[in-house]
Order: sequence, then structure tokens, then C-alpha cells
Amino acid sequence: MSDDIIGTALLDFFYDKDPENIRTYSSLEEEDELPIAYLFRDAKEMPILEKKALKLCYGRILDIGCGSGSHSLYLQKRGMEVTALDSSLGAIEVCKARGIENVICKSILDYSGPKFDTLLLLMNGIGLANNMNGLGSFLNHLKSLLTDEGQILLDSSDIIYMFEQDDDGGFWVPNTGDYYGEVVFTMSYKGKTSKSFPWLYIDYNSLNEIASLFGLNCELLAKGEHYDYLARLSLKDTI
Repeated sequence: MSDDIIGTALLDFFYDKDPENIRTYSSLEEEDELPIAYLFRDAKEMPILEKKALKLCYGRILDIGCGSGSHSLYLQKRGMEVTALDSSLGAIEVCKARGIENVICKSILDYSGPKFDTLLLLMNGIGLANNMNGLGSFLNHLKSLLTDEGQILLDSSDIIYMFEQDDDGGFWVPNTGDYYGEVVFTMSYKGKTSKSFPWLYIDYNSLNEIASLFGLNCELLAKGEHYDYLARLSLKDTI
């Protein structure tokens, strides 16, 4: 558990062992803080896009990157068949303690098994693709876990707003050769710091284009209040 930053913090909060908030550091901004209590929010406290996504779930559901299991717990209480998946051992321990019946401790890229009707990737779960170069293979792997009539529900953000804006309304994005939504993070908790890891935020138009290239329909379901959105991916009709 020494390098399981999120899992350790979740366990501390759940068992009331002097929890602290996680400190995050990114390649785009200064130090920030992730309130652990927010990861245990109930349905009333969830953002509008998350509430909409949960209402659209159907069939067998895989909650990818489930964290403390708040989304899975809500779906399970509604009588739905949901499996919570996370690579964090601490997160999965918390999910079990909260009463989630079906859990898997594994990275989504290492998981193979029965197919699901809904793949849920909330809290920018598409970031697990790491970067634009990895997005295609990530989507192909998700397709392998999807039933013919299945769906992938995901939210993400266009982080163009984090760059300086000129008088004409355009944004000054450094010409590094990389997509501007590729971010590198580190996290720290109680004196321990994680290894740096890549994370992807993707604008809807780019998601739509890449999804099409890899045989997926892309539908914009809703827009949030600040450059965020909810999208649904589904298999293209091959007939």
C-alpha cells in the first residue's frame, strides 16, 4: 500500500484514521488539493453530468476506475448489476466495506472477461488512455468488453480554458507537438509522493474524430457549466 496514494487516503477517511486531502501537482498548473470527502459523495452531491450518466446506465455495468465506489453503490441500490473495477487495492477494500458485491482489483487494460452493456468512465476516466497516442488502443480494448448493443458513457473536459486568451478570443497554446490536453500528474499524501503519471483530457470534437476512426459512434449527451461534457460511444453498425 506504500505507493497506493488514493487507496491509502480512502481507507483513512472511511475508517476515520486522521484523513488528509490529497495534494496534486500537474504540468499545467500549480499545486491543488483533492478533498477526500468528495470521493464519498452521495447522488445528491454529484454533478449534473454524473447524475445523467447514472440514469442512462443499463444491463450489466462495469464502473471503471471506481475509486470509493460511490457510483457503483448508487447503481447497486437501484437493483442494477454493477461491477466496480479499480487498480487500487485500497479503493477496492473500501468498496467491499461499503457493501459493493462485485469488485475487481485490476487495471482496465489488464482485464478481460464477460462483456458488459455499459462501461462507465466518470470523473474523466478516459484519462486512463494516458495520451492521444494511447487513445486508439484504449478504445479498442473497451470495444472488446462491450456487447453489440452496449455503450460507453464518459465525461471529460476541454482544458483549452487553462491557456492564455488573446483579444480575438483565441488561445495561446505552446507548440510542443503534443495535444494540449495531455497532462502529467503527481500526488502526495501524508509525506508520500506518487510517481508521475500521464493523464488525458480531450475535447469533444477530437473524441468524436478518433472514435470514428476506431469504429465507434460518438454522441454528445450534455454539456457542463465549464468546458466539460458527457458523451456516449457505441459500436458502429457494420451492415
